[in-house]
Amino acid sequence: MRDMIIVVPIGEVPSDVLSFLSENIESFYMKFGIGVKIIGSLPISAFSHAYDFYRNQYLARHFLPALSIIRRDYKALAVMGVTEVDLYESGLNFIFGIAHPGFGVALISLHRLYPEFYGEPPDRKLLKERALKEAMHELGHVFGLEHCPNPKCVMHFSNSIIDTDIKSWMYCKNCLRKLEERLGRGYVRGRT
Repeated sequence: MRDMIIVVPIGEVPSDVLSFLSENIESFYMKFGIGVKIIGSLPISAFSHAYDFYRNQYLARHFLPALSIIRRDYKALAVMGVTEVDLYESGLNFIFGIAHPGFGVALISLHRLYPEFYGEPPDRKLLKERALKEAMHELGHVFGLEHCPNPKCVMHFSNSIIDTDIKSWMYCKNCLRKLEERLGRGYVRGRT
């Protein structure tokens, strides 16, 4: 059986964005024998416990156990959740995404990736590019990569949307080498 990255929408997520993510993630990871599959969505109501009324945001870490269960049930290499709700973590105003390498899961939020969030006109192409960068970044963390000092590398930390727009959706040579070593050695838990 082929290794899979499962993409799971949480709440309503535009299908064109999900398809774009799935196709591009698979086009990169297929060289490692890894496919991508989109499954049915999880209702955002399942994460009401993560909602902070005063912040009008969701605490991201509360999504990870549910994604971990999906990973187990599908016997997937990794699971990538995608949501439109605004996410945060303790000590941070917001986050674009989060990953837990031990669980083999990641989550990204489209909320702050929309150009409209910054008062700009709608731009679907830009939204999809930003989403892909964040997805590749979080998957890099799932597979053991850390933040990279190269501002063009997808593993560079995005402190703002400007950082996301500057970087590529690809890994730099150093990060790619590390990724190849990890995936080639079965770094990810559960990989045979």
